[in-house]
Amino acid sequence: MSKPLRIGVAGLGTVGVGVVKILAARREFLAAAAGRSIDLVAVSARDSAKSRGIDLDGVRWENDARKLAAANDIDVVVELIGGAEGVAREVVETALANGKHVVTANKALIAHHGISLARAAEQRGVAFNYEAAVAGGIPIIKALREGLAANEIESLVGILNGTCNYILTEMETTGRDFGDVLKDAQALGYAEADPSFDVGGIDAAHKLAILASLAFGREIDFGSVHIEGIEKITAADIRFAREFGYKIKLLAIATKTDGGVEQRVHPALVADGSPLAAVSGVFNAVAVRGDRVGLLVLEGRGAGEGPTASAVLSDLVDIARGLVMPPFIVPTSHLKQPAKANADKSQSAYYLRFNAIDRAGSMAEITRALANAAVSIERIVQPGEQGDTGRKPVVFVTHKTEEGSMRAAQTHLSRLEDVAGKPLVIRIEDGESR
Repeated sequence: MSKPLRIGVAGLGTVGVGVVKILAARREFLAAAAGRSIDLVAVSARDSAKSRGIDLDGVRWENDARKLAAANDIDVVVELIGGAEGVAREVVETALANGKHVVTANKALIAHHGISLARAAEQRGVAFNYEAAVAGGIPIIKALREGLAANEIESLVGILNGTCNYILTEMETTGRDFGDVLKDAQALGYAEADPSFDVGGIDAAHKLAILASLAFGREIDFGSVHIEGIEKITAADIRFAREFGYKIKLLAIATKTDGGVEQRVHPALVADGSPLAAVSGVFNAVAVRGDRVGLLVLEGRGAGEGPTASAVLSDLVDIARGLVMPPFIVPTSHLKQPAKANADKSQSAYYLRFNAIDRAGSMAEITRALANAAVSIERIVQPGEQGDTGRKPVVFVTHKTEEGSMRAAQTHLSRLEDVAGKPLVIRIEDGESR
């Protein structure tokens, strides 16, 4: 058996602890699978006195993670600190500069600096692996980098944030509103004290930008991702969607068009019975459509100690086996430049909800505003209850229309005296891919 693969772990939060546990519990099997042992040499974290429930006897403690990244007795640096800047970035850059392999679960770092870090790894001939950065235990990175390499990917649709999926599932199950369910999610540890990155769609957008780069062979373009969160979704929207035969999910969508790549994160109505509609709770799923395999759907736990640590170990085993490949499938010099699709030309049916005064002529004025924006109506629902503004809720489902037309309609409606505030617009997707 070859000499051990020596690793250092920077960050001993939930995932870091999970990695140490797996290394201890599966030591013999991992050594047999990898062809050599994987040895934990050093760790670094903020508080060396904190009890973490793991055995670190014989493991060196480094107070400075950057020093760990430069240590001569470490072959692989596992970065689990998090964040796009600061110590996390410095640790990874230091490790690569010193010719060390890197494994990370840091989606923000990759979304913002992944291409430059990949170039550095390629120049030094080392691995830069990040399976754990997207969708936890679902091996979607490996699937795109290896299993689907023979395919031209046409589209990718995912549920990539377990916090949002849990909240929307609970809203559907219990009938409660967003704020109440969010508090429960925070109490259960599914949502952070500041949940804005999750519920605002930013976390899912980081992951989508990474997947879109892999799927379409372009440099990461996080700045072109259209982002909407779930904060404005109400229990009434969940109820209306169910009546229409849909569920509401936060979807991350990447589609190749003639003009470029369209990247969007937003709530969507997906048909009940479709693969993504069935994904509940904290689970994630990704639906990929390739020209050779057709539709492929992967589902599993998207976060947590076990699933994410499992993904980290899969990357470590690859490195121990000697597998070093370009981080984004092809060398960075072969990646195409970002090209943003014209979102206004994207077509979808839409769910439209707002509160309006119930008076003679009001509905005619509203439908005229939609017609002037070239939006065709499939269905109108006017529930009997009165909204909190003194106006009654009105719900429209449109025929398929261009996004630019829908935005114009939203602007026209918000200017009408009989309409309270800006109408809520939610796209209707098929739940698989575009």
